[in-house]
Amino acid sequence: MASSWKINVFVIFVVSQLFANVALAAYAPDEVTNLPGLKTQPSFRHYSGYLNASGQDRLHYWFVESQNDPANDPVVLWMNGGPGCSSMDGMLSELGPFHVNSDGQTLYMNKYSWNTVANVIFLEAPAGVGYSYNPTKEYATDDDKVSMGNYLALQSFFKKFPEYASNDFYVTGESYGGIYVPTLTHRILNGNATINMKGFAVGNGITNFTTNSDSLVYFAYYHGLIGLDLWKSLNERCCDGTYCVFSQSTDIECQTLVAEALNVVYDIGLNTYSLYLDCYNGPSSVQSPLLTRYQFDMMHALGHLPKAPPKYYQPMSAILSKSKVGLVPPCINVTGVTAYLNLPNVRKALHIADEAPSWEVCSQLPYTTIYKTMYSTYKDILAKYRGMVYNGDTDMACNFLGDEWFVESLNLKKKSDRSPWMLGDQIAGFVKEFEGLSLVTIKGAGHMVPQERPAQALKMFTYFLQNKPL
Repeated sequence: MASSWKINVFVIFVVSQLFANVALAAYAPDEVTNLPGLKTQPSFRHYSGYLNASGQDRLHYWFVESQNDPANDPVVLWMNGGPGCSSMDGMLSELGPFHVNSDGQTLYMNKYSWNTVANVIFLEAPAGVGYSYNPTKEYATDDDKVSMGNYLALQSFFKKFPEYASNDFYVTGESYGGIYVPTLTHRILNGNATINMKGFAVGNGITNFTTNSDSLVYFAYYHGLIGLDLWKSLNERCCDGTYCVFSQSTDIECQTLVAEALNVVYDIGLNTYSLYLDCYNGPSSVQSPLLTRYQFDMMHALGHLPKAPPKYYQPMSAILSKSKVGLVPPCINVTGVTAYLNLPNVRKALHIADEAPSWEVCSQLPYTTIYKTMYSTYKDILAKYRGMVYNGDTDMACNFLGDEWFVESLNLKKKSDRSPWMLGDQIAGFVKEFEGLSLVTIKGAGHMVPQERPAQALKMFTYFLQNKPL
């Protein structure tokens, strides 16, 4: 009996040590043990530090373990867009567990955080964005260089956290993430890294530059932004009775009319990221240096348009300047997040390198857009991975209609007709299911869906991970 008792005790000890070793396998030097601004530290573990990417690029990440079952829940990468905008905005304003109060000093817990169902990596990329940096300060980049850097950063992450390498993995993002997400997914598809990739999701993403621009003319008219006279003129000069060519038209008068329509959307003071929300600090903000970040975005979204008189199409050298809070989209309030991330004790807690600059939500980078459409990329990656394209239906920067046109152009096999999906007893939006891809709208949300409709976003995300129809 005594011998049996000793054996049982020994077995229990060995098992407990194995579990302790698993728990300690995470990269301890990067663990955030005392996050400033929180009344009570979270029950889940989280880590902040740097990942090795291309050359000397050092990409800052913030990794939050799942509040549910971190050992078995999926690992999800999140990337904001721009190009040149920081994923810390997604972390602290949208889908992360910690959100910044307006005082810029304190935090509150977000009950709709995506880490309630998944482990989430927030990656600041490329180098030159947020806390990510290169000691040489060589920041010229393009779509392919960014996807390679992100691919290498993922390999660096799984070296730090090998215990997560076998978990299901998903790539997600919004805005110019419409380029970042599928190009990185394509790298994973064709690469030799051991990543248990399962799928990808793009929110309010730029997927095709032409359809994004052309569809916006329709969006503007049917949302009451341009009048009947201009609409009739557009149809007379840009359409042949069955088909309209707006952004690619060679007709000078059509170009002028399209510029007039887009000028209403972009330049008169509307909140382009969320049509029915007010503009932070009022419409006058569109005449301030805050406009420059937005103009940078529009150069990438609309830079293919022929002729160039409107403000949104001017060369960067003519329009870019910096405000006291950096390059910030108009109508958007990031003062709290900016103040918080530049507190010395926050930088220390997050293990931010001394070489890293002050944090800004968006950075001006020498960036070259290579891809004008993600058509062939989607065709390749959907042959192996599941996808979701979702849109807040009041966003005008990357509007839902353009993404719908893009998805329909893929000619995927339809699984179900477009129908409403629910949150409780209310319609949350509409969904159409294709073989391997879900097309989802979120009613009343703008560009930043998890920020404006957090409960709806969490349900949509959870169902996607579980491969359940909405």
